[in-house]
Amino acid sequence: MARTDEQGKTPVRPPQGTGGPLLGWREWVGLPGLGLPLIKAKVDTGARTSTLHAFYVEIFRRGGEERVRFGVHPLRGRAMVEVHCEAPVLDRRVVSDSGGHKEQRCVIRTPLEIGGRVWPIEVTLTNREDMLFRMLLGRTAIAGRGIVDPARSFVAGRRRNPVAAYREPTGGESG
Repeated sequence: MARTDEQGKTPVRPPQGTGGPLLGWREWVGLPGLGLPLIKAKVDTGARTSTLHAFYVEIFRRGGEERVRFGVHPLRGRAMVEVHCEAPVLDRRVVSDSGGHKEQRCVIRTPLEIGGRVWPIEVTLTNREDMLFRMLLGRTAIAGRGIVDPARSFVAGRRRNPVAAYREPTGGESG
């Protein structure tokens, strides 16, 4: 049976020439390397860099390697759901937010899972507690991997009970 979008109208097929999925302006994604099976992301082609909500960010060294430990509230409005993650620091970059404010952020690399596909992306860490989406999926993460239809949402699939994905203790490491 063919999959259809959330309105049950259009069959979901990979766009021709990309080999990747068709994406809506918002999607449920996973970051399995960080122990985040489900997080709602805004697919933001206006943002170059992908960003993940981190309510704390702690940089440290282990074996000569710079690493970052951070906490994520993956589900908006569910502060009791928290995942503590750790990953190598790939870089530190000055990023401008949508209001033009500049901030230096840690950058990590982690696998992204969306629409049945997995590939590595770079993600910056910042506090997005007051934002509608816990993650922004920027254009460099999806370039050549899919096409965004800004008129559609959750093309890769809806999740009826996202809290269930976090019933088991999680936590992960990217690398």
